[in-house]
Amino acid sequence: MNSSLAKFSTTPGTNAELSIALVGNPNTGKSTLFNALAGMNQRVGNYPGVTVEQKIGRAKFGNKSVTIIDLPGTYSLSPKSLDELVALEVLMGRRASEHAPQFVVCVVDANNLERNLFLCSQLLEMRLPFVIALNMVDVAKRNGVEINVPLLAKRLGVPVIPIQANRKLGLDGLRQEILDQQHQTTESTSVIADAMLKAVTPVQEYLVEHGKTPHAEFFALRLVFDTTDIVLESLKNTELTQLVHSARDLLRKENRSLAAVESIARYAWIENKLEGVVVRKARTQFSWGDRLDRIATHRVWGTMIFVGLMVLMFQAIFAWAGPLMDLIEAGLAGLGDILTSSLPAGMLKSLIVDGIVAGVGGVLVFLPQICILFFFIAMLEDCGYMARAAFLMDKLMSKIGLSGKSFIPLLSSFACAIPGVMSTRVIENRQDRLITMLIAPLMSCSARIPVYVLLIAAFIPDTRYMGGWFGLQGFTMFAMYFLGIVVAVGVALLLRKTLLQGPTPPFVMELPEYKFPSLSNALRRMAEQGWAFVRRAGTLIFCVAIVVWALAYFPRNPEVEEQVRAQFAAQLAQLQVEVDAEQVSADAIEELEEEIANAVSSAYLQRSFLGRMGKTIEPVVLPLGWDWKIAAATIASFPAREVIVGTLGVIYSVGSEAEDQPRLLAERLQEVTWDGSERKVFNVPVALSIMVFFALCAQCFSTLVVIWKESGSWKWPLLTFVYMTTLAYLGALVTYQVATWFTS
Repeated sequence: MNSSLAKFSTTPGTNAELSIALVGNPNTGKSTLFNALAGMNQRVGNYPGVTVEQKIGRAKFGNKSVTIIDLPGTYSLSPKSLDELVALEVLMGRRASEHAPQFVVCVVDANNLERNLFLCSQLLEMRLPFVIALNMVDVAKRNGVEINVPLLAKRLGVPVIPIQANRKLGLDGLRQEILDQQHQTTESTSVIADAMLKAVTPVQEYLVEHGKTPHAEFFALRLVFDTTDIVLESLKNTELTQLVHSARDLLRKENRSLAAVESIARYAWIENKLEGVVVRKARTQFSWGDRLDRIATHRVWGTMIFVGLMVLMFQAIFAWAGPLMDLIEAGLAGLGDILTSSLPAGMLKSLIVDGIVAGVGGVLVFLPQICILFFFIAMLEDCGYMARAAFLMDKLMSKIGLSGKSFIPLLSSFACAIPGVMSTRVIENRQDRLITMLIAPLMSCSARIPVYVLLIAAFIPDTRYMGGWFGLQGFTMFAMYFLGIVVAVGVALLLRKTLLQGPTPPFVMELPEYKFPSLSNALRRMAEQGWAFVRRAGTLIFCVAIVVWALAYFPRNPEVEEQVRAQFAAQLAQLQVEVDAEQVSADAIEELEEEIANAVSSAYLQRSFLGRMGKTIEPVVLPLGWDWKIAAATIASFPAREVIVGTLGVIYSVGSEAEDQPRLLAERLQEVTWDGSERKVFNVPVALSIMVFFALCAQCFSTLVVIWKESGSWKWPLLTFVYMTTLAYLGALVTYQVATWFTS
């Protein structure tokens, strides 16, 4: 066999659209190059059936239409994770949703050339048209690394184009080289010794005979030497599996370590190719990045910097998002007013205003928080800081069986669990990713705040200690947040020892070079994730909002309204007399009409399917101190936790349009009694019971939907709902019983 890894031979081509795969190690600037080449003409989603991000862009290189596929970052084509498996499958055309790419651009970090060429050596064996994009040449130069690019290209037998993707330098040359080389294929032989290849030959012959892949030699090597068997198991072919194991047994008889053979062979090849190509100047002093790392990763100073950045990020989320959220709320309220005034009274009006606008709007109002959060995350990732933050938090997270990469998603969940779950994509280990998804909803998100604020203000005394610095109300709010954290730790430990068993994963993360973040990339990432939030959560919430509305609306017996209005008839008549006599203002009639309308809504709700459901489960919630009305409000809040506040307002005849509605509702809750009794429904134990339930429950359909989308299975959101609801019930039960014992 030819000892040279790559030579060119000309093959006929077509004028059809060219499909290009961008492949590279993590932190090589591959996604930055993708954004620079594709611009805004790109789409982002998941590969069908898996939670691996799919980026596809379209561009024109001269007169040539080009499709660009940004594959997940991978260190080699020996897959050890789902991301790496998807990268290999797409390259080989084994994914039904994707055509095999016709051209490969391997993005290489010039500062870490030896490590990056490991992947290149594997890609060259696929015999596809090939170009190396040598990125971050400016960083390499600053670090004293000089590369003889023409000699490197000659040694490898493929074009090597120096670029700076973040500054869009060298991209014209890269585009032209792709056009020039689009019909060139590499004649390659493996760097693995010929004697070893003989053991692989039966596997290769089987693949050729059964037409399994056009890259038979390459695929045979992957199957034999990749002992994780991720690819082999995905094929589900008994005969092929037996051939692969026979080849491995033959190699082991020759006292060869399968784990080391490929690495030794490839790095020997790399050393030979780079001899005289790379010159590293002796560094006499630390770079500014090294000096910054000594502070950023320091146990004390690094932690202080991290805390400061997180405080700034979440302050921005709440402060900056506030006006935008108000604007969305005002827009939705205005839309509701227009629809209310223009639509005739009846079912259609209620469906559109109370069901669709209110239901979907309750989710879309959090869009500014989502966008701001992902903007900050994108900026921190782009500048290289996020890897340092994960490094700092690894020791803490490892105590609960997770790695440092789980920290940011969990922290994000305090704003909203949806972006928290979505940001678990940065976690390579599937078990880690799933555990983080399943405990993220336990972090007290902003949707729980209205529940906490209402009940704390109404029932927790504003008692202050330590000269007024320490208040009981503030401590109660803190306790709700702390409760979620403590329970999340316990659940994570339990999952690690049961359903998602495995040792605490070693935390191995390359610390990328510091660089100035790209504002355009951050804004694009923000727009992508914002749209993903709207598409994944908002559309499905639309359906759930209609279901909840229907449960609260039907059955609709007109006699209910007649009965309620009859109860107010005498009062309304007397008030009309007083208005005619100018004893009271005409506004008094409007206020009474509003009270009547609220009473009608409450009466309808009591007789609705939702009200009946509340009465049905009342025996179950009685040990929590709840009546059927609290139960009905809890059921109605399934799409979003904060819905309970508005539902309670309807049940207790406090109009949602009333000024200072939270204060009026708090006063009403203090007055309501059990049916047929003078005993108050709400007190401190009941308030604490409700807060604990909502701190631990899974009352957020959009979060469950996103867990489904991100995990690829309904099993995990179903587990989340069951375990969180169970914990919420038990927590509320213990809280009520203990608090009642202390206050009685």
